[in-house]
Amino acid sequence: MAIDPATTALVLIEFQNEFTSEGGVLHDAVRPVMEATGMLDNARRLVADARAAGVVIVHAPISFAPGYHEITRHPYGILKGVVDGNAFVKGSWGADIADVMAPQEGDIVVEGKRGLDTFASTNLDFILRSKGITTIALAGFLTNCCVESTMRTGYENGYRVITLTDCTAAVSKEEHENAIAYDFPMFSTPMTSNELADQLP
Repeated sequence: MAIDPATTALVLIEFQNEFTSEGGVLHDAVRPVMEATGMLDNARRLVADARAAGVVIVHAPISFAPGYHEITRHPYGILKGVVDGNAFVKGSWGADIADVMAPQEGDIVVEGKRGLDTFASTNLDFILRSKGITTIALAGFLTNCCVESTMRTGYENGYRVITLTDCTAAVSKEEHENAIAYDFPMFSTPMTSNELADQLP
């Protein structure tokens, strides 16, 4: 499975302090899986390798204005947890991309993510198509939520989708492993960060 850096984008979903860093609202929830997979170090190394190879690096943070007026007045499910925890407020430390994953010159930061699917409320599809991208590799949070939602839409939109199994994390080992075992293979080619790096020139 050859990877052409010129037509590949590495999409980094919500590598923000709320998830990645001590003191983040959701950090304690994802910490066990993060530590079990080593996902932050794996992702950091892969980004460096991919950037050096010429892969397009895309950051996809989520954020909301104070008061969460962009979403329903009666949130439920995962977004209720975000609102209840006052997480990902635009301009806050929690909404900032973690320092170890900070965008560098030439990277793209997609704006407007307000829900689970990165394609849904952003111009990600336009950016990828305008740059001739046909393969997307996905990493980030949560394995069975935003990563999975983005994976499914990427598949439906005709991209060749790679999911990076050791660069994702969920709020439980069971949810993380279930998504990788049963859902990822239906809509993507699951790979480890090393497997992808080995296919880069």
